[in-house]
Amino acid sequence: MDLEKVLRLKKDIRDAAANMSQQEARYLVDMYYIFQKNRIASAGQVRALNKNNKPNEIVAYSMSELKVIEDEIKKALLVYANNDTVGKWALSICGIGPVLAAGLLAHIDIEQAPTAGHIWSFAGLDPTKQWSAGKHRPWNAALKVLCWKLGQSFVKVSSNENDVYGKIWSVRKAYEQKNNEAGKYKDQAAAKLEKYKIGKDTEAYQWYSKGMLPPAHIQQRTERYAVKLFLSHYHYVAYREKYGVDPPRPFAIDILGHAHEVPVPNYPLAVGKVT
Repeated sequence: MDLEKVLRLKKDIRDAAANMSQQEARYLVDMYYIFQKNRIASAGQVRALNKNNKPNEIVAYSMSELKVIEDEIKKALLVYANNDTVGKWALSICGIGPVLAAGLLAHIDIEQAPTAGHIWSFAGLDPTKQWSAGKHRPWNAALKVLCWKLGQSFVKVSSNENDVYGKIWSVRKAYEQKNNEAGKYKDQAAAKLEKYKIGKDTEAYQWYSKGMLPPAHIQQRTERYAVKLFLSHYHYVAYREKYGVDPPRPFAIDILGHAHEVPVPNYPLAVGKVT
């Protein structure tokens, strides 16, 4: 294939990616993580085979091909995210790449979310929503996983000078740890022991039985804190872009206990603030 045809093909693919539907974008995001998971598994097999001095050309080839497909999907998702102002804003946030930005666009419909709380609920971040056996899941499982990945990413970039939400996570974690050590979560610890069967030989039981939350519990709740703040900012940007005005209700997140205003980063149109 000559260069002109290659360039034309790439342009056609970019154009198609820019005009994907939400359903198509969701499919591509899912496919990206499937290929990534398989590539990582293949890499593990290559390492194991190398240790045993066994032939690994086929496995190594499979791994390289999966990486090529993974990269092409990421390029398509970058085009998709960049074709939307909200996607561009998400991409401007340290720790958010094409796959996460596209995933958010693909799963969140601002017309169905008059407040940030609707997004939290849809993402499984509303603690009052419980999923009982045999009942319909009251949240979007794929979006919940994306939000978990967001939290993990914010932690990883917390030392980056351009980071916003990772630093918020770090400050919140110190605050939660201080409260935990002061015994302020004693009732929560007792409730955990009462509600769940936690083995007495586990590290979690040792913490709960002392009236404290385990480190893993603190880590998860502080990651969710940062993610919920980000989602409230995402809601503000998406609402402004859709309707041209601030959300009709205050998009404050008092449940997170902010004592100071947190402006929406990297968004020149943001006149509202999260308090």
